[in-house]
Amino acid sequence: MADTLKFLLPEDRIPKAWYNVAADLPEPLSPVLHPGTGQPIGPDDLAPLFPMALIEQEVSQERWIEIPKPVRDVYRLWRPSPLYRARRLEAALDTPARIYYKYEGVSPSGSHKPNTSVAQAFYNREAGIKRITTETGAGQWGSALAFAGSLFDIEVKVFMVRVSYEQKPYRKALMEAYGAECIPSPSMETEAGRQILARDPETTGSLGMAISEAVELAATNDDTNYALGSVLNHVLLHQTVIGLEAMEQLEMAGDYPDVLVGCTGGGSNFAGMVLPFLGKKFREGTEVRVLATEPAACPTLTRGRYAYDFGDTGHLTPLMRMHTLGSNFVPPGFHAGGLRYHGMAPIVSHLQELGLLESRAYHQNPCFEAGILLARTEGILAAPEATHAVKGAVDEAVRCREEGVSETILFNLCGHGNFDMAAYSEYFSGNLDDRDYDPEALEAGLAGLPEMG
Repeated sequence: MADTLKFLLPEDRIPKAWYNVAADLPEPLSPVLHPGTGQPIGPDDLAPLFPMALIEQEVSQERWIEIPKPVRDVYRLWRPSPLYRARRLEAALDTPARIYYKYEGVSPSGSHKPNTSVAQAFYNREAGIKRITTETGAGQWGSALAFAGSLFDIEVKVFMVRVSYEQKPYRKALMEAYGAECIPSPSMETEAGRQILARDPETTGSLGMAISEAVELAATNDDTNYALGSVLNHVLLHQTVIGLEAMEQLEMAGDYPDVLVGCTGGGSNFAGMVLPFLGKKFREGTEVRVLATEPAACPTLTRGRYAYDFGDTGHLTPLMRMHTLGSNFVPPGFHAGGLRYHGMAPIVSHLQELGLLESRAYHQNPCFEAGILLARTEGILAAPEATHAVKGAVDEAVRCREEGVSETILFNLCGHGNFDMAAYSEYFSGNLDDRDYDPEALEAGLAGLPEMG
């Protein structure tokens, strides 16, 4: 089995329950606060946006939460996803390290996002909801929710960050193929969008702006709920099918990771892979290093402040304690649109504060270089977001070569780049610039953090 390149589980090995790390955290998460009162929010505060089943998952302390049969039935379209041993990549790097990657690009929409979009659509249908609004950066989440909405007969409206809407037209086409409506954000369809455009008609948009628009529509329409593709506890919970499968597949390979690597924007694909391994560490003391990689132009974990902040630009959401660049921060328009979020999942932020993970920021050209190396050795073209994880894994493999140590590296290849060819064309033509954030914009974003008693 050790010589096998691809490790596949039988269909009946799809996890039957999601793993909830809240049950095993060495210190509990800080509470989510009501923006008006400053007090911890209750279920009624979230009811205008989410079905009660998801609200219960958001605050649950149970270690295992059963995956409903209708959700598992849809998962069977692509799960269990494959785990590969990247022997050709190892050879190209001349490293003694063993490199594995979990490939989530086999889903219908091409990324890890359906792991939670299917669950969220199911629970909304059970609650009688007919329409869901959401935001999307690069379009992976919008595509995934559009796919899930088509299966559960739910209308989906997607506010797509304007710069990505213009960079990635085929993502919009995919959403429309699944029956969803996709419009550039900020837009004139909401009060939040109109206010933003009045201040800056030329804005490239941000996920924080798009969230404000989607939340506004959901909060003002009784038949409409809101769905988020990352950050929240229940979203990270649904993604743990990635890590649970990977643990079993590595057992098939007779191996266990020394290093876990994942890219981080809001934190969902990263957490989905690493949380089951960290849970084992908390319960059994099994050591593993965890590395989060992010864009240098939106360096939430490496440059952000750990503080309470809004999840959106319009300040419509509750306050979460997380690493943040400030809800008004607008990053430059680099191509990893799914990583252009000002905040980080509270769980991921909490783990970094506890010293349980490391974070590293990369410019986009070195990430695309690593993505091309992966394509030319393993045959898969990674999404721009996922190239950050590839770059982190390559750096760790080079470290093993330089130190003469043989370690096992596992990274999450969270999506393919087949809709991102314009970005790769820019890379090959030499027009892909390594953008940095504006220090003044970061200073202004952090200065705008809410004052807490």
